[in-house]
Amino acid sequence: MSEESTTPDLVELTRRAYEYASDRNWDALLSFYGADSVWDMSPLGLGTYEGPAAIRRFFEEWTGSYDKWEQELEEILDLGNGVVVSVLRQNARLPGSTGYVSLLYAGVLVWREGLIARLTNYTDIDKARAAAERFAQERE
Repeated sequence: MSEESTTPDLVELTRRAYEYASDRNWDALLSFYGADSVWDMSPLGLGTYEGPAAIRRFFEEWTGSYDKWEQELEEILDLGNGVVVSVLRQNARLPGSTGYVSLLYAGVLVWREGLIARLTNYTDIDKARAAAERFAQERE
C-alpha cells in the first residue's frame, strides 16, 4: 500500500492562487486566505491589509484602475517550512492609453495549515529571496 503525502504541494497551491488572481476570480483567490491573513505591500509603500475583506478591496482597487491587467508567473520556489518565494511580472494599461506599465516583483508567501498566513511583496527580488530564506530558517 502506497503512502500518499498529506502535506499540500505549496508550489501548486501558489500557482493556483496566482491563476485566480490573474482571472480576477476574487472568491476563489480568497479561499487561500484565512480570517487573520495579511497581504503586505509595505515594502512598496502601499500599506498592509489584514483579513479577506481588506485584501479583496486592495485587489479590486488595484486591478480596477486598469483597462487591461495581467500577471505572468516567472518563478516559484518552495524553500521549506511553509515558505514560498515567487517572481511575477504585471502588465497593465490605463484607460485611454495605448501603452502599458510593467512591474516585476516577488511575493514571499508564508503558508500555515494550507492557507496563506502572510504574503509580503517586494520590488527588489534579491531582498525578497533573502527574506524568504530567513523566514524558512526561522520556522525550522
